[in-house]
Amino acid sequence: MRVPAKLGDVLSARRRRCFVGREAELELVRATLEAREPSFSVLWITGPGGIGKSRLLEAVAEQAEEGDALSVVRLDGRNPAPSPREIIDVLRGALGGSPGTGGEPSADRRLVLLIDAYERLSALDDWIRGSLLPGLPADTLTIVAAREPPSPEWRADPAWRGLLRVVSLRNFGPEESRGYLTACGVDPAAHERLVQVTHGHPLGLSLVADLVVAGGEAPIEPLAPDLVATLLRRFVDVVPIGERRSALEACALSRVTTEALIRDSLGLENAHDVFAWLRDRSFVETGPDGLFPHDLARDVLDADLRWRDPEGYKRLFRRVRGHVQAGLTSSRGRARQRAAFDLKFLFRNLPSVLSPVDWEAWGHSYPTAAEPGDHARILDLVHAAEGEVSAAIAERWLHRQPEGFLIVRDEDDDVRGLLGLLDLTAAGEQDRRADPGAEAAWQYAHGRAPPRPGETITQTRFVVDREGYQDPSPTLNAVPVATLLRYLETPRLAWDLLALHEPEPWDEYFALADLGRAPGADFVVGGRRYGLYAHDFRSVPVDALIELWTERALAQDASWRPAPTDEPIVLSQRDFDDAVRQGLRDLHRPELLARNPLLRTRLARRFAGTEPPDGELLGRLLLTGVDVLRRHPRDDKLLRAVNRTYVRPAPNQHAAADVLGLPFSTYRRHLSQGVRRLVACLWDHELYGTAPSTGEHH
Repeated sequence: MRVPAKLGDVLSARRRRCFVGREAELELVRATLEAREPSFSVLWITGPGGIGKSRLLEAVAEQAEEGDALSVVRLDGRNPAPSPREIIDVLRGALGGSPGTGGEPSADRRLVLLIDAYERLSALDDWIRGSLLPGLPADTLTIVAAREPPSPEWRADPAWRGLLRVVSLRNFGPEESRGYLTACGVDPAAHERLVQVTHGHPLGLSLVADLVVAGGEAPIEPLAPDLVATLLRRFVDVVPIGERRSALEACALSRVTTEALIRDSLGLENAHDVFAWLRDRSFVETGPDGLFPHDLARDVLDADLRWRDPEGYKRLFRRVRGHVQAGLTSSRGRARQRAAFDLKFLFRNLPSVLSPVDWEAWGHSYPTAAEPGDHARILDLVHAAEGEVSAAIAERWLHRQPEGFLIVRDEDDDVRGLLGLLDLTAAGEQDRRADPGAEAAWQYAHGRAPPRPGETITQTRFVVDREGYQDPSPTLNAVPVATLLRYLETPRLAWDLLALHEPEPWDEYFALADLGRAPGADFVVGGRRYGLYAHDFRSVPVDALIELWTERALAQDASWRPAPTDEPIVLSQRDFDDAVRQGLRDLHRPELLARNPLLRTRLARRFAGTEPPDGELLGRLLLTGVDVLRRHPRDDKLLRAVNRTYVRPAPNQHAAADVLGLPFSTYRRHLSQGVRRLVACLWDHELYGTAPSTGEHH
């Protein structure tokens, strides 16, 4: 007659079948139990909720119970909180005496003590460390599973410090994750998506495997609310809505979190206590730049806030972005590069289109200036990716503008990839024409909205990664960082353009970023077709562009534009001065005047009266201001210089000086004084509530 197996045996068999990974931890336990003189007595396993600590203890127990010379005792802090007496009673049966009271063990078997959920026993930590464990046999191996690392007292004691080993459990790697899903009976076709969604987190894998095996569809981001709720409970337990929960959410949004970010994002005068609490969370790690959560914890917290409070998510996003953007503006060097990485990272979960980013490598590889010794390697990479003709063009630019080439290095310090950033305005006509890509960019910008004197056109001409070419890679990660810094650091930037091979897959993404595809500007080099993406910074300056990215991403709408506002803006005196000077340069271009911030000042609103505020009106306002110079005979020479430069412009300033019969230096002095007088007049009207009266213009 067949004796049926016990249900416990069936459960154990199923658990063993689904247990994957953790070979290194199991081998460490095995080697320690077999060693004559173990190197430690307490193995402390730490990690966030759902990472697999309890399951690892079960595997250790199963492994240990197979040896007749071992006695396994388990304590679980999740049970009603035990007292010292209750713990001693549990151990007495295994030892035959009272641990911690000098009792001698009566059994010959070596003790393996497993303590799960140790964070629930924190009130007994001093007693366990000072009395319980010292009273156990010297060859006892104690394995602790806890969300938190050992308290400082463990490491403060030199004796304990030498007998303690701490192991931090991590998510499964891709192979381990696929092995787990296979053991659970999940169709291999779904493996890649499930690994991406869960980041290899064991509990996440278990939940989505149950869903798929039961006939559900593989989840796609954002995670389903019920899955998020389960994972959120495991990660954060119960954290009431308030400063701490908001700090967790800000940490989930940010690449790294500092005390200053928490202070600014939450509007706190002092964020020290909140930051200290955040740093102590088991799923939050400490890096050189600040704190960051485990990947799945980050996704879960982010998805929970977006689903639970969409408007609150947007408010927090804007505050965090404001802090990061302020750092981007005020920092320099590597700190500014980090801030650029931080800014881009905020958008990782928002755009609903393909993003040319390798998020796994994000923030790890920084672009640096190419050195002369890198030039041969740069040309080899261009030749391998784009052919001989393209490599010859790159060599020409390396000779003309070596400072424009940046490289990304790999872990072996070899050149992993390169970026070629060109200043087309500084380039000679012969060099531009020798490169179809540079010529296409130059012609497009001049045909669309030509740069004015002193303005600059730049182009990202080469993007090559050794392994992925122009697919997501550490090199492609460097492109938005390098270009954003160029936006900030190039005086009077008019146009920036980006050239990519076979660009169609990126059209929607760059449209979202307001770097639209340049129609009719495709070009061919060495039989390979490239497209151009372009942005006019006179239309949308860099600060407005970052604002545009933010609102488009939050709205999930690539066509979003700020709504017109009737509220006047208040410009600083310096910004007002810049706007007047720009308006003079655009005096005969109403479409450009329509973008000038002067049009939204109180001065322009008063001058307009009931008229629509547009470029033509601003032109009349500026001409009226010029008339102020006409009313004072001593200013006639200033009027003539301004008139011949802006109102009835000569072909160039040297020609204007010739028409006026003045030495060029005298002309320049009269022009400078005339513009200053005009700005001062208009600034006075802006401050004191009047508008200049109209007059004739000659």
